[in-house]
Amino acid sequence: MHEKIIILDFGSQTTQLIGRRIRELNTYCEILPYNKFPENDPDIKGVILSGSPYSVNDANAFKTDLSGIRKKYPILGICYGAQYLAYSSNGKVESAGLREYGRAHLSKLDNSNPLLKGIQPGTQVWMSHGDTITKLPDTFRVIASTHDVEVATFRISDELTWGVQFHPEVFHTEDGIKLLDNFLNICGCSKNWTPASFIESTVNDLRNTLGDDKVILALSGGVDSSVTAVLLNKAIGKNLTCIFVDHGLLRKNEFGKVMNAYENMGIHVIGVKAHDKFYGELAGVTDPEEKRKIIGKGFIDVFDEEAHKLNDIKWLGQGTIYPDVIESLSITGTVIKSHHNVGGLPEKMHLKLVEPLRLLFKDEVRRVGRELGMPDNLISRHPFPGPGLGIRILGDITPEKVRTLQDADDIYISMMREWNLYDKVWQAGTILLPIRSVGVMGDERTYENTVVLRAVTSTDAMTADWAQLPYEFLAKVSNEIINKVKGVNRVVYDISSKPPATIEWE
Repeated sequence: MHEKIIILDFGSQTTQLIGRRIRELNTYCEILPYNKFPENDPDIKGVILSGSPYSVNDANAFKTDLSGIRKKYPILGICYGAQYLAYSSNGKVESAGLREYGRAHLSKLDNSNPLLKGIQPGTQVWMSHGDTITKLPDTFRVIASTHDVEVATFRISDELTWGVQFHPEVFHTEDGIKLLDNFLNICGCSKNWTPASFIESTVNDLRNTLGDDKVILALSGGVDSSVTAVLLNKAIGKNLTCIFVDHGLLRKNEFGKVMNAYENMGIHVIGVKAHDKFYGELAGVTDPEEKRKIIGKGFIDVFDEEAHKLNDIKWLGQGTIYPDVIESLSITGTVIKSHHNVGGLPEKMHLKLVEPLRLLFKDEVRRVGRELGMPDNLISRHPFPGPGLGIRILGDITPEKVRTLQDADDIYISMMREWNLYDKVWQAGTILLPIRSVGVMGDERTYENTVVLRAVTSTDAMTADWAQLPYEFLAKVSNEIINKVKGVNRVVYDISSKPPATIEWE
């Protein structure tokens, strides 16, 4: 296995970001609940303690015994992690009176200390805490302060343990990556975990695990399932069969384009057109959750039917990625989301699961895809919901509404590519509203449909902001859609952020 850093999660919103930063430094890390440190793992090189929404003084704060890891591994406590190190060693942590949030600058900085090597006084850091350390235990030594915070960074003198009161993982901390890199050097990490090394070790593991067994994989056309298919294909070749179900709710001409892309990569794919089944079962249904359930169940039924035509299938491949795994391992012990591309299939089909991407973040999946030489239109494709246009048509679904939305969306996405805007946003799509409005075309009054254009910027879809697309672009798209898509006479642009809105409308 790879050498690794363990990040113990005390519930901070930025814990995943710490993980991504460590991975960007070509070092493998795992995020685990604060009280689930793996004993006797020879690959562990160091430990990071995350922030938390709690105060260490709260009765319900997350607390754990650190005696088994202190002095055994290098440790870096971040925010709550730093306060907890002080608190659990009989230091004092008290309310700062005012929540300290935002930019600050390090002073009295000891850059002879290995954690702060190459970092200069005055560097900007990002604070976000309601408590502050007011009394350090005897063996703790301050190695950096800010104007308002005396204990901004400390080192425990008789061990390789540090704490920082700020967040090195966030963009606004100027030398945050440098500090994390220094910590990895302290841990003796070789920093050789790259997309190429991941591919090599994963393909070897897949060959050893699967042997001559046959695997079936549901493809969606999205980046996760596509990269999963290529890795499995590289490992087991002809023993992989992929099934791509067209539920009639894909983007315009998408089925053909995606099938061609897979064929060119030498992947064996069975394409199933199941429009009539899905349109029939969705007829007259308007409730979004009901639509999702019908589409999800319909997908499982079609997939299961196709799978039963094959012999000796032992494994089900899935494109599960690391944020899905982390969310299903919530630190409170409750499952936040059960995230499987084809939820319900493993139980129904009595298959074992193989999930080659379950250790990767989304941006890493894309890097692996590029390393595998996959076409860019699959790698850089925006996220697209499993129920497809079914949840972008508000109200009931008809073949006519699907065609209308496909045509409008095709113009929008094609023009985004022409204007070089597609790769600058996280996700874009078109929504068809169940609202008609009066318009004028030629000399005639019209009473037709409204479509909404949606585009957001994000890094992980947990939060998202509406994309500030150029007015000239929006004007041209609106004009094209109204002139070319029969049945649409009004185009609007959604300027809501997440939260409080969601990226999709249903």
